[in-house]
Amino acid sequence: MLGLAPTLNAALKRAGLTEPTPIQNQAIPLAMDGHDVLGLAQTGTGKTLAFGLPLINTLLDQPGKPKPKTVKALILAPTRELVNQIADNLRPLTEGSKIFVATVVGGQSINRQIGVLARGVDVLVATPGRLIDLMDRGSVDLSQTRHLVLDEADQMLDLGFIHALRRIAPKLGTPRQTMLFSATMPKQMEELSAAYLTNPRRVQVSPPG
Repeated sequence: MLGLAPTLNAALKRAGLTEPTPIQNQAIPLAMDGHDVLGLAQTGTGKTLAFGLPLINTLLDQPGKPKPKTVKALILAPTRELVNQIADNLRPLTEGSKIFVATVVGGQSINRQIGVLARGVDVLVATPGRLIDLMDRGSVDLSQTRHLVLDEADQMLDLGFIHALRRIAPKLGTPRQTMLFSATMPKQMEELSAAYLTNPRRVQVSPPG
């Protein structure tokens, strides 16, 4: 499906997913070609796999463990529930590979999260606030991060997320691929896209609110 690695196609088959959703059909080939992607899609349209499949596909082509404290790909989401949901969707795709998906969210032991990050992480799914706490403690190094996903970005705007992003983004490695997914496209989102995405390809499966 869509030029994905055989191990990913096998994982999708195990999960009973044989046909891509419209957002996956549009976003995956663009992301696989290395483009920045701006995706407009409601929750429930399959957008986690729209960014997760190309992300994991790319990491499968990059053998080698991440160095201690480093992160290869960062996914930011507004709530603990969404972070856990994204990780739960991605982990079955990494079965049989050495790719390690970790989460960091508030309300859980920061010491345990520091221990997980110390080993290095392939894909880190995080809430911005807890990630900044870990950055402030020197527990995570984002200089090797070449992939950034902002999921449900419109929700994050309501949570003062732009201030967090201004602190996080300069620490990331370059060049990098950035994907931003949102259900709506308010003016602030246009500005966010202009600031953090490079020549993004826009994909849309439902009219923006």
